This record gives sequence, C-alpha cells and structure tokens, in this order.
Amino acid sequence: MVVGNGLIASQFYDYKRNDSVVIFASGVSNSSNIAAEPFERELQLLKSVYEKNSDKKLVYFSTSSISDRESKNNKYVKHKLEMENWIKQSVTLFTIFRLTNPIGKNNNPNTVFNFFVNHILSKTPFVVWQNAFRNIMDIDDMYRICHYILNKDLFLNEVVVVANPKSYPVINIVHEIENYFETKGNFTLLDKGNDLHIDTAPIAPIIEKLSIQFDKDYLQKILNKYFPKQ
Repeated sequence: MVVGNGLIASQFYDYKRNDSVVIFASGVSNSSNIAAEPFERELQLLKSVYEKNSDKKLVYFSTSSISDRESKNNKYVKHKLEMENWIKQSVTLFTIFRLTNPIGKNNNPNTVFNFFVNHILSKTPFVVWQNAFRNIMDIDDMYRICHYILNKDLFLNEVVVVANPKSYPVINIVHEIENYFETKGNFTLLDKGNDLHIDTAPIAPIIEKLSIQFDKDYLQKILNKYFPKQ
C-alpha cells in the first residue's frame, strides 16, 4: 500500500499491491512551510491510515535535517521529529527513513536542485550561503537502499538515515549547475551556513552490497540524467 502521489510515492509504485507494508509518502512538500495546517493534516492522515492498517509495517519518510544544528528551530524539522515520536510511541512495527535531498523527475520548485536550476536558467537573483552544505542523492539510489532494507527486514522499529556519504558545499552545487548549462547564475554570497554531519555508517555495507558509486562525478551524472539540455 502506498499513500501519496509525489516523487517518493511514485518511486515506491511496486508497493501498491503489497499487503504487508504501508508506504506513507504523503507529507508537506515544502520544507520552508510555516503554516500549521499542512503539518496537522499530515499527522491526522497518518493516524487515520494506521488505524485502518495497524497489522501492517509502517514506513515513514523523515528528514536528516533533524541532526543539523542550523535547522533545529525550523518548523518543518520540528514537525518531522514530532511525527517520528508519535510513530515510536503508537506504531507496533515500523521503519523510519531519514532522507536528505532525493533528486528525480520532479517539478516541485522547492527542491534544492530545482530551485538552483530554475534560478540560474532564468537569471533570477538568489542568495547562496557560502558555508552551507547539502546532501544530494539520486532517487533511484535512495529507493534501492530503502527497498533492500525493507526486503531484508533490517532496522525494524528503528530510525535509519539514507543519504549520500558525501555532502557538498552549496556553492559547489551551484557551480556544477552553471558549468553544466554553460550559464552564470545571478546570486549573492552570504556568510552563513555550516557543514553537515550525517552518519551513513549503518548503511555503508548496503551501499557496498548494491555497488552504488558516490564518486566525484555523482552530481554531473544526476544533471545528465534528470536535467537534459534543451
């Protein structure tokens, strides 16, 4: 069973006919949201879905930003932590995946890559935090790791981070996009941000098992795959 219709829900399409797992991928898509209503709506939907499927394993997608000290007061991050806590206290069998920034065929303008690509191509002014880092992951790689974990019944009743072992300086991401499209973005540097400390050690054996290559060309491969030049 899959709940949701966004990028992650679409990736888990094969689970629609799975009667033993609920893939809950219906959440607030904009991490900058500050209104209370969408957060409350997600919680109530989760409660409703679980009430009707309490015999199944619940799979929930949270955010690795919970461990980022810069984001601790962000309403989206606080909401995700509250959702995690509710699941831990109320659900019999679950796995919580803390994701970073999955990149795929997605028109959501609020994702990291889409934001930068759209602003660079349109020459729209934007601000870059010169000390900030972001963790970028191909949605296909994310799915392969999550699917392996679910298929092998790993991390039962646990929270597990699914992320790229390497985080990238935001300014490097911007330059990669500029170089790929051969155009200069209209941005201003701001002396803000910090490094990310994301622990991917628990999934390192899975990454090796699946032969996923997070090499120096990883961002370039994502651009070639999901952002074809016109």
